[in-house]
Amino acid sequence: MLRSRLPGSAGSKRLPLLAQPFSPARFVQNLNPTSRIVRSGEGLPDTLGQLGTLEVRLARTTKDIRRAQRLRFKVFFNEMSATPNARAFVSRRDIDPFDRICDHILVIDHAAKISRFGKPKPKVIGTYRLLRSDVAAAVGTDFYTAGEYDLKPLLAANPGLKMLELGRSCVLKPYRNKRTVELLWHGVWRYILHHKIDLMFGCASFEGTDPSEHALALSFLHHHASAPEGLAARAVPWLYTPMNRMAPTAIDLKSAMKALPPLIKGYLRLGATFGDGAVIDRQFGTVDVFVALKVKDIDPRYVAYYGADAGRHS
Repeated sequence: MLRSRLPGSAGSKRLPLLAQPFSPARFVQNLNPTSRIVRSGEGLPDTLGQLGTLEVRLARTTKDIRRAQRLRFKVFFNEMSATPNARAFVSRRDIDPFDRICDHILVIDHAAKISRFGKPKPKVIGTYRLLRSDVAAAVGTDFYTAGEYDLKPLLAANPGLKMLELGRSCVLKPYRNKRTVELLWHGVWRYILHHKIDLMFGCASFEGTDPSEHALALSFLHHHASAPEGLAARAVPWLYTPMNRMAPTAIDLKSAMKALPPLIKGYLRLGATFGDGAVIDRQFGTVDVFVALKVKDIDPRYVAYYGADAGRHS
């Protein structure tokens, strides 16, 4: 994380500059601030998993994080209906203050492009943003989700648990398939095991800002997948939008499952539960819902599939 010691900082055992052999690669890297390492990995290897030409890894440099931001801009602003602010519009990146303290998981296709010299050019095609509770506490910040949901009861009901906020998930359109999502989740699962996370939470979204268009799906989550006491979070009063839009008897379960976005459906199959009230996010053009899941409650089928040691794609 950002607070980790950088190479050459006080306390490191780096040789004086003149005593080191000249390295052209290091010289170029020092001239390029985007190549500066800003994440240590905290014991995780560079590569978290591989599947064919696809690799899942943690962002380590400023350049890595900017590549994740560019992908988010392509998906959220170019493809979907999010409205960029001036900074995002000019930079063509989805920039958020939380990016400075979060970890970023990247899925990279190493064969996506071929350079004019015939060499493959890696391309970031999927990303997830992760914020641990210990990191948020260390820098004295709240979670991104707290802007939409009251997290105080959740935090008070789970003292001592290691928590992980997941957000800003997206995959480039041509890669939205089981293969990419599986590798993305493999990286998240390995991260969870490494940091001994107990509880995951965050916001998931329906596209569009009219909740009535998602009445069936929202009502299904409200009646059949609501979070128990201790895991529930309620939308803040000034943003609260009811999810209970249809009577339980009017909900066709098969149709409701089909109406769920793939990410929310995936969370549901893992065993996740959902909070009280939706939130309309007009900047991103979405209707958001709160998701929470204790790691010990993950469906055993998925633990067996990815491996209790996350070894499936290692």
